[in-house]
Formats: sequence, C-alpha cells, structure tokens
Amino acid sequence: MKFYRRRSPEPQFQTVTPGEKRPEMSVSMSFVQPGAREKAIEMVSGAMNDRFVVSRRRTGFGDCLWSLAAAWRFAKQTGRTLAIDWRGSCYLDEPFTNAFPVFFEPVEDIAGVPVICDDDINKRSFPGPFFPVWWNKPSIDCVYRPDEQIFRERDQLDQLFQSQSDSDANTVVCDACLMWRCDQEAEREIFRSIKPRAAIQARIDAIYREHFEPYSVIGIHVRHGNGEDIMGHAPYWADAERAFRQVCNAIDKARALPHAKPVRAFLCTDSALILEQMSAILPDVFTIPKQFQAPHAGPLHNAALGAEGGFSALTEMYLLARCDTVIRFPPTSAFTRYARLFAPRVIEFELNDPSRLILVEDNSQELVTS
Repeated sequence: MKFYRRRSPEPQFQTVTPGEKRPEMSVSMSFVQPGAREKAIEMVSGAMNDRFVVSRRRTGFGDCLWSLAAAWRFAKQTGRTLAIDWRGSCYLDEPFTNAFPVFFEPVEDIAGVPVICDDDINKRSFPGPFFPVWWNKPSIDCVYRPDEQIFRERDQLDQLFQSQSDSDANTVVCDACLMWRCDQEAEREIFRSIKPRAAIQARIDAIYREHFEPYSVIGIHVRHGNGEDIMGHAPYWADAERAFRQVCNAIDKARALPHAKPVRAFLCTDSALILEQMSAILPDVFTIPKQFQAPHAGPLHNAALGAEGGFSALTEMYLLARCDTVIRFPPTSAFTRYARLFAPRVIEFELNDPSRLILVEDNSQELVTS
C-alpha cells in the first residue's frame, strides 16, 4: 500500500446521514409553525420584514455543524438572521431544550450575520411564507416527515443554494443534512466563531496539555456504527476484517512519516469492539473514557447516554483537530470534518478502493483554541 498525495479539495462523497427517521416534534414544540401565519406578529424581533434562515438538526455534531455552515452561508448571502434550533437533539433526552447553548457558548453574531441560538427558541414565532413549501402545510400535517420528504427538502435547498439567488419566503427552514452544500471557508468560519462551553473547553485544554503537547499525535477515528444503518459509510465495512487491516496499515504509514516528537496514538471510535481490537495491537493507545452502547445497539449519539455523551463527543472532535496526523475511517464521516479542515496531515481512504491511501498535507489553518 502506498500514499497518493493530494493538496486539492477532496471529492464530494454523496453521503446520507443516518438518524433522519426521528418523528417530527409536534407543532406546539416547534418554533417554525407551519400554517400559523397569523402568529407572525408575535415575532420577538418586531419588524414584519425580518427574514430568517433556520438551521434545525437533531443528529451528530459533525452533521449539525456542517449543515449550520451551509445555512450560515445562505444567511450571509441574503442578509437574513440565522436561528439555530437543535431541540430534540440525539445528545439530550429533553425535547424542549435547544442543545446548542448546552454545548456551545452563546453567540449573537457570526461574521456579520445576526444569530438566535438561546433556549428562548420555544417562545418565538417566525413569519411565513416558508421554504421549502412543505412547511406551509397545516400544523396537523407536520407532526411527522417521512424520509422521502426530508431528502426532497435537502435537494430543494441544494438547488436554492447553488442558484446564488434568494427565496421569496420570509423563513427558510434547513432541516436536512446539508453536507457538501457550502464552501470550506464557510465551514472554517463556523468553527472559528463558535466555541464549546467553558467547562468543555477547559477539559479539552487540560487533556491536550498532559497527553498531546509532549508528543506528535496520530489521531485515529474509526466510525463503525455498532449495528446502526451506516448508509453511506457501508462500502468501507463490506468486509470488517479487511477494514480493520486497512486502518492498521494506515497507522503504520502514519508512523513512518516524519515526526518532530515521540509518536503517540489517539483513538476515537463508537465501538467497544474496535477499542478492544485496537488496544491489542497498540497497548499504549490513548482514549477518552466514555460510555459505549451495548454491542450492535447503535451509535454513541444517543439521548440515553445523556449530555455526558455529547461532552465526550465534542472533546474527541476538538482534540482530533489538534493532532499532527489524522486518520479518517471512513472519510465520509462528518465527525472528523473539523480535523479535515484544520489538521496538518490527514490520511483518507479511496471510496472505490479503500486499500488506496490518500495523504492530504498543508491543509492546516490557524486554530482558535480559547
């Protein structure tokens, strides 16, 4: 196995994010109230001509942040206010709680775009008409959105964003996976502008000082699924034994690269089985202590694990971005998107031939760590 070096932008994997099958919150729980145009006058912001983009996600942090970047880019281009609504998050068992301020510091503005992100989202009403048009339906019809509708909205939003034009709707609702629907600079802007809560950041910094700073760290992310329908990631796991060998080969290649300090491996995975297998070949591998789901019981982003599951996920995500080299298996996982944008070296696997490793270098940007 040998490296193919790449400095140009990576190909766009057509990935569907799992977790889209959750039933919609009832209209009484949703601040975007389809069919309730008469409530537009209740807008807290006052002016009837205010326009909004709503980033509404309940999935893993990678999907949430990447989709937020796409929504922010459209809000920036069209002069709209950006509302972040992460109620019903897979990291919380409190359906009325907006997960964004639970995990991230409040923000009022992102590069000139006004932002609404607090828990008062429950009290807000936003003005119609709405786009996509489905959100104009009577409230009773909006309790559940089938997968087909979610994918249809994703495609409609994609077409709107690519058109570089605005919508006549006062409120554009982005409630679909919007990976690959914005440029990398938009993603970087989001990661520069929003910061984990102070307690989470303190945990990240403390771990970095003790376990990362003295070493050249190889971050290894293995997205297994643990019995979940991994959809777009599935080709990488067609042969589980082969997949594990490919990760091991990538680690060997990463170790052979030039390093300024002693090398240390850092593993992030959603599978206790992968942790066990990797620890057998890397006895000194470093991991963040966390609770796993039972074998084949599904992914870590699960409300049953409580907010601590989200704290652990953010800790891993932000530490991966501070590694010297990052191995992404599979590279279709949005969890390592932050690391893909900021780590100095990234090793990925070709979709059509996962035995073919791709080394991405000189990709690092300045990280804002405090």
